[in-house]
Amino acid sequence: MRIKDPEELTIPPDGKPDREQPRWRRDFPIDWQRDDFVTRRDFTGFMVLTSLAFSVGQIWILIQNFLLKKVGKPPIMSIVDKDKLNVGGIIIFKYPNEYSPRILVRVDENFFVAYDQQCTHLTCPLIPLVETGRLHCPCHEGSFDIRTGEPLAGPPRRTLQRVKLEMRGNTIFAVGLEETRL
Repeated sequence: MRIKDPEELTIPPDGKPDREQPRWRRDFPIDWQRDDFVTRRDFTGFMVLTSLAFSVGQIWILIQNFLLKKVGKPPIMSIVDKDKLNVGGIIIFKYPNEYSPRILVRVDENFFVAYDQQCTHLTCPLIPLVETGRLHCPCHEGSFDIRTGEPLAGPPRRTLQRVKLEMRGNTIFAVGLEETRL
């Protein structure tokens, strides 16, 4: 027979022997007399450190946003020749860098729009439905107005970021990004 370590022995709060205890108490024995309570000082210290961590995180986000605005204007980039895109046609491209997928849609003969290809709710890819005038998000049945980028249905509440376009000859160029409205 193995002798148990006296440090590992626990005494149930009702004082009954182990065989009479409910199963949950046998699985999770707690010695109530040895249970350490958290002092107010420890709790306050934990809350101060947590608040400090959240504050530092928010300041870091502000610094990143400030630095992104200082970077300058995005580059001018050729997307597609106007004649190669039919009415209702789409082109997916990356602008201003390889991590930013965008979608160009030819809405009618002379109207082109380009937006961020990801839904503002949970970054699901958008599907253009030109015939209904919407950009559809299949993840949560959200939709955006294809002409303005405004949310129309579903959980998205923020407007899509729009790419500024310019026509030079027959070629469509991306020349910048519009500020998003909340």
